[in-house]
Amino acid sequence: MPLNKINPSGTNAWLQLREHFIAEMMTVKMQDLFADDASRAEKFSIKWNNFLVDYSKNKITNKTQNLLLELANEVALKEAIASYFNGEKINETEGRAVLHTALRANENTEIKIDGVNVMPQIIEVKAKIKAFSEAVISGKMLGYSGKKFTDIVNIGIGGSDLGPAMVVDSLQYYRNHLNVHFVSNIDGDHVQEIIKRVNPETTLFVVVSKTFTTQETLTNAETIRKWFLSKEFETKPTDIAKHFVAVSTNLEKVAEFGIASENVFPMWDWVGGRFSLWSAVGLSIALAVGYTNFEALLAGANEMDEHFKTADFSNNIPVILALLSVWYNNFYGAETEAIIPYSQYLQKFVPYLQQGIMESNGKYVARDGNICNYQTGTIIWGEPGTNSQHAFFQLIHQGTKLIPTDFIGFKKSLYGNDEHHTKLMSNFFAQTEALLMGKTEEQVMEEFVKQNIAKDKAEKLLPFKVFQGNKPTTTILVESLTPKTLGSLIAMYEHKIFVQGVIWNIFSYDQWGVELGKQLANSILNELESGTIKKHDASTQFLLAQFLK
Repeated sequence: MPLNKINPSGTNAWLQLREHFIAEMMTVKMQDLFADDASRAEKFSIKWNNFLVDYSKNKITNKTQNLLLELANEVALKEAIASYFNGEKINETEGRAVLHTALRANENTEIKIDGVNVMPQIIEVKAKIKAFSEAVISGKMLGYSGKKFTDIVNIGIGGSDLGPAMVVDSLQYYRNHLNVHFVSNIDGDHVQEIIKRVNPETTLFVVVSKTFTTQETLTNAETIRKWFLSKEFETKPTDIAKHFVAVSTNLEKVAEFGIASENVFPMWDWVGGRFSLWSAVGLSIALAVGYTNFEALLAGANEMDEHFKTADFSNNIPVILALLSVWYNNFYGAETEAIIPYSQYLQKFVPYLQQGIMESNGKYVARDGNICNYQTGTIIWGEPGTNSQHAFFQLIHQGTKLIPTDFIGFKKSLYGNDEHHTKLMSNFFAQTEALLMGKTEEQVMEEFVKQNIAKDKAEKLLPFKVFQGNKPTTTILVESLTPKTLGSLIAMYEHKIFVQGVIWNIFSYDQWGVELGKQLANSILNELESGTIKKHDASTQFLLAQFLK
């Protein structure tokens, strides 16, 4: 069945949340909430597998949480989750199911779309990924000159780039001997920088484009193809079949390019691009870390899927995270959320989530076609700690904006360097405590006395050294960064996106907002190539004329 079209702002829970916010929570101090309840951290935390999610450092009480859970029930979240996992066409504007979860489901599961069980075809593609990746890694598969492959170049954009690139970067510790590169931007300098690093004899190119017509991907692929066939390498068009593979549905275009049919991996309409790393789009992941680790990534995601499907909402990690986001976005008026992973491995995690979250929930039209009379998608940003502490934490600590922040950390370092890891994690814990507790005038004055700072100077410095605290954070503490825990972490945020979309009554899985710029770019491209500028707004007209001078 389709998702319910319920305006959340008209629900009883929403109205009660508004009253509760104004009467009790608008000026609440979290320091007081902790002082009043010694067991607060136990009450507002969830332990699951190797995860501990502590959300006690948030501006909520038992009443807040109960009202938010009532909101989830009033918008029929439970029924929406069932439709999501059962293959219903919840992406109504595109007439598609949303079933990236099926890609990591247990193989004995039966999941139907239009009455057809899709699991056999998923299993078949996974077997093909396994056989292909193992042949390349082992050296059984060779290039046109009989040499083993040393480099992989993934050519894609959006979800066909961000997902695989993020996972490969996050799992560097588990990487094999293959060097994996990613080409995405249509900027010619980008592709040239990649080309100069690789040898055509030992490089495999993975072209990822569902339609095999994506402008950026196909432009880069054609540039690489021309380079590959240049005279200096003494290559032949038939050699393309040994060095290029495709993840696509357009078999005709793929064949025209020169890619062998046995080297084509299918995609499905019911997998959105930004959630496609679990499919054959993840081929570069399997090549980089091996198929066993790719399977572990899928298994970790599947475990989070099961948790999301079955756990009571009061103890359900994605549901709680989504409800907190709605609370801050729609009642406190917070427009952004920061995500700070305390692992350099996760440096691409936030850029990946930016696409997933902002492309999904950046919508102003509700599912009934009316304009939303409330805020929807939040702006996502962040960078790994401790680098971020020396970049933008000043704004979070003493700025005028409310910025709810997720802190992601791991108990164990992968290389076992305890000295470094203990220092890293001391910062991890210190920052959330500092954001909660702040520093009072009395504490600052005590420091001035210890430092023998003169009274007049101390009084001048005092307001600048005070920290108000009361800044909300959620701590996600994981045992260690493994393919499995990474899979769970990604799936956790995927399901948070889904819950937010259900509550905000928007279609999270289309992306019509991407289309207008593409259409105009194609029109302007023709004008730039012909040198004839057509009618535009005055600014664009002026800029195009300057560019063509």
